[in-house]
Amino acid sequence: MEYIKKMKGTTKSPPAVGLLEIILSWIGAFLGIASVALLNYYIFEGTDFVMIIGSFGASAVLIYGAIRSPLAQPRNLIGGHVLSAIIGVTIYNVLNNHMWLAASVSVATAIAAMHATKTLHPPGGATALIAIIGSEKIHNLGYLYAIIPAGLGAAIMLLVALLINNIPKNRRYPEFWV
Repeated sequence: MEYIKKMKGTTKSPPAVGLLEIILSWIGAFLGIASVALLNYYIFEGTDFVMIIGSFGASAVLIYGAIRSPLAQPRNLIGGHVLSAIIGVTIYNVLNNHMWLAASVSVATAIAAMHATKTLHPPGGATALIAIIGSEKIHNLGYLYAIIPAGLGAAIMLLVALLINNIPKNRRYPEFWV
């Protein structure tokens, strides 16, 4: 019974955010994803590079909408994506004949590695998974996937977060770097 009681939660829902916070989150997410997408569609089109990956959508929620979260800080954003990408590619290279196993091992290992390195960033789990289930273009990148798109895309989104999140006096990003 005590086990079931734990599932009730211990606190109330956080308060709603103000209109300015909503607008700045929207602008940041729009500009961050647009910057990465523009590179993808205008510079890398026709190449083997894939610049935009699904996990960046979840990163946008954190770095533009939950900027005080420890999971949204630069170390976590960059480290979580790059480390998880390396793990995903490695696991794909070893277990690509067993995709169900590769998928589960890559995400679980990415979480463990992010915990161990203090770079926990939930979208990193998706970055590791994309290395497994992604297209042939993703697989052909090999370890370059950790640099382009994972590292460079996250760095571009970080730059936008630094610019947008510090516009109002009462909003500050990041909380910490290392």
